[in-house]
Amino acid sequence: MSETAEESRSRGVGESDGRLDSSPLRLFASSTILLATHNRAKAAEIAAILRDAGLNLEIVTLADFPEVVLPPETARTFAENAVAKAKAAAAATGLPAVADDSGLEVDALGGEPGVMSARYGGPDATDRDRYEQVLRLLRDVPEAPRTIHPERSRRARFRCAAAYARVAQASACFNLLLAEGTIEGRIAHEPVGSGGFGYDPIFIPDGDTRTMAQLTPAEKHAISHRGRAFRALAELIRGR
Repeated sequence: MSETAEESRSRGVGESDGRLDSSPLRLFASSTILLATHNRAKAAEIAAILRDAGLNLEIVTLADFPEVVLPPETARTFAENAVAKAKAAAAATGLPAVADDSGLEVDALGGEPGVMSARYGGPDATDRDRYEQVLRLLRDVPEAPRTIHPERSRRARFRCAAAYARVAQASACFNLLLAEGTIEGRIAHEPVGSGGFGYDPIFIPDGDTRTMAQLTPAEKHAISHRGRAFRALAELIRGR
């Protein structure tokens, strides 16, 4: 599957005002980058993508900074949530930080779960609870093409916004970078596969008959929304 401009977009955001922690932690070398996520599966996936993209930095996670609290994902867009988390992690630790927000958009559900993907079904719902809820809501929805009857279609997409934040020298501002990635596909009629996480067992990418959970990690990273977003972000980071 080839990557297009629509599937992967990136841009520099410039500087943004922000307050700094009065005593930021500086436990690691400046060649280190922090992955601002508490999700271990996501952290492992992002680390593999960045390394495969040739970003030769020491990668640490919030497991090294258990006192850091990320802001809630209350914004209306994936990009706003990603930027907020990257800025919070950078301010709290003094390290350059990357964060993402991503989710599933289903045409027949009016774009839901969308930015609520990680909280779909309530705060205590598991990955399985969330994707089973999607399947229940789509029980009577056929395989209609998106262009004909989107409201009765199993067409869907994963979107990811990946953000980089670094505290600007001698300033209470941030250097910000942002990249986005998308993968189109459809929702399966039942979960298949044991790989990945989240909604992977019910999402079939265009050009394949397998769900994302059936792909090898390398296959998934090559086409996924997160892979596209973080490869684009890695290019921006290298250009700084």
